[in-house]
Amino acid sequence: MEDSAALPQPEGRLIVVGDIHGCLQELKALMRIVRPQPEDTLISVGDLVNRGPDSVGVLDWAIDHNMQAVLGNHELRLLRSLDYPGKTELKPYDLPTLKALKKRHWRYLKSLPLTISLPQWNAVIVHGGFLPDIPWREQAADIITKIQVIAPNGQSAKRSEVVKGRPWADFWHGPELVFYGHTPRPLPVIRPNSLGLDTGCVYGGQLTACILPGRDLIQVESLQSSTFSI
Repeated sequence: MEDSAALPQPEGRLIVVGDIHGCLQELKALMRIVRPQPEDTLISVGDLVNRGPDSVGVLDWAIDHNMQAVLGNHELRLLRSLDYPGKTELKPYDLPTLKALKKRHWRYLKSLPLTISLPQWNAVIVHGGFLPDIPWREQAADIITKIQVIAPNGQSAKRSEVVKGRPWADFWHGPELVFYGHTPRPLPVIRPNSLGLDTGCVYGGQLTACILPGRDLIQVESLQSSTFSI
């Protein structure tokens, strides 16, 4: 795992995909619309695995189609279970994924950076987000993979834990454009300097991609049972 990767200027389009969470059929449906070409750059905002029906299938697809990704909190937990087996953060739904992963999947997960910077777009891709007053390259993995809101004391937090917390994107004024996931919403969260792409596919919402140049949004409906109430 590296902290950040910087990508060269893409020859074609930049395609950024929201949280997939094992929803392989929806990913394939989205790609049939987007039709990635060899010159395009395809990147996931993380959380490719867990909760959905086919985490291994999603990883196989990502590897076979050269999809890049940043680490989500779900991938980070799996990797830490290898490094710290006696001090696990695993959730019950991690266990089937953990048992199913093969060497190629672990190689892929270990190669994922925490962020991907895109200097030519003045943009950065991260899973959760950033605190606004600290240079984003200096922020810890547990912040940038997990942050949803900023608490009144200025600390990062989950929105379910802090009633009066405000979305971190409310405080983010750039200069980089941030593509992120992690916080499911019924619609993409569009701000001048950030774009939230987690539209709750695994909860019965949609799977969303953003395409640059143009910031076009492409979506497919989920095939999962709806538990999406946010």
